[in-house]
Amino acid sequence: MRSALVRRSVLTASAVSLTLLATACGADKADDKKADAKPSAPAASAAPAAKGKTDAELAPLLVTQAELPDYIEAKDAATKASASGAAVGTTDKPECKVLLQAYGQQKIGTPTGVALTAFGAKPKEVGPDATAEEKAAAITNAIGITTTLTGLSSYDAKGAEETLASIKSAGQACAGGFSVTEGTEVTKFDSVKPGETVSVGDESVSFVLTMDLEDGDKSTVLLTVARKGNTLATLSSISLTGTAVFPKTLIEAQGKKLV
Repeated sequence: MRSALVRRSVLTASAVSLTLLATACGADKADDKKADAKPSAPAASAAPAAKGKTDAELAPLLVTQAELPDYIEAKDAATKASASGAAVGTTDKPECKVLLQAYGQQKIGTPTGVALTAFGAKPKEVGPDATAEEKAAAITNAIGITTTLTGLSSYDAKGAEETLASIKSAGQACAGGFSVTEGTEVTKFDSVKPGETVSVGDESVSFVLTMDLEDGDKSTVLLTVARKGNTLATLSSISLTGTAVFPKTLIEAQGKKLV
């Protein structure tokens, strides 16, 4: 049996996929309009504000459906995913725990506020006259869509800088992999490698974590964290197919809203 961490990952992707299936099977079209990797160096910007933002202040800074016409939002699925992973397991390398927390959209340190949502790339819609084969293909594509949990967290003083620094350090320290233990179950991450370069906020970093799903299967987890002032944007992507697609458009759209 696969570990609790793996099962939660599958459930998260499945929850978003179910939302996408409504679109794939002919839901109404939205009226919204379109909107060698190394960590980016901190930009020469003003010092972070002394006080962090609250939940209410962060909520409007989350990217929205209207700003991402090629995606479908699944906020409820994001909330459930975060709640289900509240009890983060222990890592064999303590410095790697922050990667697990970021992946699961768990609080790192003592943020003053958080906000969370989730997106999946909008599947190709099929009309009411579509053949059975076309409908089946649409469902298959929707199930394999990359799901991205998108979270914001804010900190007092230099909390955001320090949190991002710990994530960057973990990416290097855990490059050779690490394991997560929850009760009697162990989940292994084979490696942590640099992800695609992104220029978002004052500084940012991306990683690709390879998770061992057991039975010889692997899954990639894409993790991007960006800081603007005293606010962090954390985006973690997975796919039921095992290979997530880097959500560049989503990351850039969220980066533009950070203040």
